[in-house]
Amino acid sequence: MGFSEHMKKASLVGAFFVSVFWQIQALAFCPSPGRLSTLEVAQVVDGDTLRLVDGRSVRLIGINTPELGRDGRKAEPFALAARRRLQALVQASDGRVGLVLGQERHDRYGRTLAHAYDAQGRNLEAVLLADGLGFMVAVAPNTRMVACQQRAEQRARQNGLGVWRELKPGSPQSLRRGGFALLEGRVERVERNRGGYWLEMDGPLVVNIPPQALDAFDVRTMTVLAGKRLELRGWVVDRRGRVGAGQARWMLRVTHPAMLELSR
Repeated sequence: MGFSEHMKKASLVGAFFVSVFWQIQALAFCPSPGRLSTLEVAQVVDGDTLRLVDGRSVRLIGINTPELGRDGRKAEPFALAARRRLQALVQASDGRVGLVLGQERHDRYGRTLAHAYDAQGRNLEAVLLADGLGFMVAVAPNTRMVACQQRAEQRARQNGLGVWRELKPGSPQSLRRGGFALLEGRVERVERNRGGYWLEMDGPLVVNIPPQALDAFDVRTMTVLAGKRLELRGWVVDRRGRVGAGQARWMLRVTHPAMLELSR
């Protein structure tokens, strides 16, 4: 056997064991809670949304994948890869998935909120996160699996996979439109009022932790955040025209501590 043929065979063997290793890792991140009845999938809409044969749209809990192109905008990097990966996972599961519904069962668009599992018991959100094809998100009250989904994302981030290949968090000053964002900035001031805690960042951004979410946070640490740098993630809202002079144009509402992290 020539050297090139030997290396080719070795690469294939190595790839096989790497693939098996990551499948085992995916099972370890967020294992199935038990035997689940399965439902037939009619369409994979994007990397985090399924449409079932029964007509329901299912928004996967704990992950936000890059946006597909629409309204003249180009698809975000890895949006198509995330959809293709989810399509492949569903196809490999005979087109059926098991669902575990969230504590909050529907979002404001009427979509069913659920965790999805394939025929092997793998959590589909964890597989996508471990492949670097989305961002972990924690939105109360559907936060039961935050810890294992964080571990899945961390695996991708440490290995520079997918969205983590070259991504660096943006700054509050870089905000140009609303929607999901990963940001890093310094906390200038911390205030508390009837609306909860407000972290005023070094730019036109304020982070709000509403009163109903405070039980999940260690509020004793809030006041010492001033001067610290945080990595933030979540959906940014444009408040232009709705706030007074001197107030931040952009707001990011956070309902779980996993969406805030002290910068390293």
